[in-house]
Amino acid sequence: MGLAKGFGVTWRQMFRPRVTTQYPVEKRPKPERFHGRHVLNRYEDGMEKCIGCELCAGVCPAKCIYVRGADNPPDAPVSPGERYGFVYEINYLRCIHCDLCVEACPTEAITETKLFEFSFTNREDAIYTKSELLVDDEGRARRQPWELWLGGEDDHTSAWMRATAPSGDVDYEGEVAWSAELGFGERAPEVGQSDEGDEELVVVVADDADHDADHDADHDDHAGHGH
Repeated sequence: MGLAKGFGVTWRQMFRPRVTTQYPVEKRPKPERFHGRHVLNRYEDGMEKCIGCELCAGVCPAKCIYVRGADNPPDAPVSPGERYGFVYEINYLRCIHCDLCVEACPTEAITETKLFEFSFTNREDAIYTKSELLVDDEGRARRQPWELWLGGEDDHTSAWMRATAPSGDVDYEGEVAWSAELGFGERAPEVGQSDEGDEELVVVVADDADHDADHDADHDDHAGHGH
């Protein structure tokens, strides 16, 4: 009997619709806040957002980022500030995709796409340089031969940071606190950071408590008059 039940499970599963994604031809959709391969963003006018401050390199726990800034040429500035990121490198043999670099960046220059399917045949390819990280003239990530891009993996970069900028403070939910980006303009902030259900529950509990207090006060007044 136990053997028959076991085969029964197998037969039932055989006639159910398949849920397997035909990877790598197809990809399963990634969560909005997925941490993948980085990009260096530009303003809508084409100017680079990176100012070479090296805060991303300083906060990186894996020490995989190397940045060297340089003074902007007066006749052809690269970024709006006094300096720009002259050298920018990320060693993906070390990167843990913690996204702390995104949180530390004061100009929102570095964000993370949803691409994680990339492998290397040599160590040099694993070290992404500025020319590979900087978005193209349409604001899109520069596709490398060893990366598997199938669509909009760079549509929503580092959505979790824009949800509660600055620094993940829930008080900023719903407010646009992210500068416009080349090819995308001003991105809308992500919602759903705070639990409105819990807030409504707190309000209901508070109202019930006030109601009970008023009821007890009325009861005491009536008891006093009766006495």
